[in-house]
Amino acid sequence: MPFLLWTLVGVALGIVVDSFFEWTLHKYVMHRPVGSFRYAFNAHAVVHHQTFKADHTYHLQHEKDKETIPMAWWNGPVLILIGSLPLVLIAWISGQWAIALGGAIATASYYGVYEYMHWCMHLPKQRRIEKGRLFRLLNGHHILHHRYMHKNFNVVLPLADLILGTLMLRARTHFAQVTGPGVPNLQPVAAPATSPGQA
Repeated sequence: MPFLLWTLVGVALGIVVDSFFEWTLHKYVMHRPVGSFRYAFNAHAVVHHQTFKADHTYHLQHEKDKETIPMAWWNGPVLILIGSLPLVLIAWISGQWAIALGGAIATASYYGVYEYMHWCMHLPKQRRIEKGRLFRLLNGHHILHHRYMHKNFNVVLPLADLILGTLMLRARTHFAQVTGPGVPNLQPVAAPATSPGQA
């Protein structure tokens, strides 16, 4: 297979791997301390989740909290490097180094999409992306994560949530959810009314 095709294989594999990497990082590093390493837990579970809940505070309320939306600048290179390692291993085993290149492209793109989407979710400005159906679905997915912190760990591609059993599509109970143009209704679906004689 030519170099370009192997690169595309790496991109496709990278996107799938990145969904599971995002899920694992979010669940096991950002939502609990890892030994004495508490930085990610404090920045995300303590600060971000205390600032942004699933109600009106899901959208930025105070300018001073804007800095808590994205990850620190140095997280990008570190996470892209770590997230690319599985594809480097596959490339080494297969002898097709274009797979590693594709994986690195996928991981860098995935991280960029994560940061941009997450920024738009918490700081909406009626951007073009916020008007699309895909954004609304992913935004609803993330709002439910802010309501139920042990569900919906993916922000970009909820493939790992689906496969690993943490996918939630609607709230279990009614709650005072955030509203806005890019926000879907996440309230529980009402059970259909039954007429007398039906049971």
